[in-house]
Amino acid sequence: MSLLPETLRAQLLAQGRARPADPVPLLRLFHPLGPATWLATELGGDGDTLFGLADLGFGCPELGYFSIGEIGALRLPFGLRIARDLHFTGTHPLSVYAAAARHKGAITQCPDALARAAARLRAARPDDPELPPQGG
Repeated sequence: MSLLPETLRAQLLAQGRARPADPVPLLRLFHPLGPATWLATELGGDGDTLFGLADLGFGCPELGYFSIGEIGALRLPFGLRIARDLHFTGTHPLSVYAAAARHKGAITQCPDALARAAARLRAARPDDPELPPQGG
């Protein structure tokens, strides 16, 4: 399985060129035997550098850049490799995932945790059009 099929590559490149203020993640990569998770919102023009939220399982997820080439080259026990979540669809802007991750100490897809993080961000930034509406 390709970590970055052409259609997803094109979407990530386009989102990187558009530079939305608070993009929605388009890609989730994960370690099938451990806690490491990456959410990516854009791909740089070099075709290798992703931007997003990275969580290596140490309790301190952070925003930054990471290499799809390096992640794809990782060799895990039992012949496994880092995998792409085929069913992932970003439901919130990256700031919401980051806020929920800071609160939980790990990237989460828990709808309740994301809704609470979105509510906290809406309260702090009531005029931010990038945040989902109440209940969204």
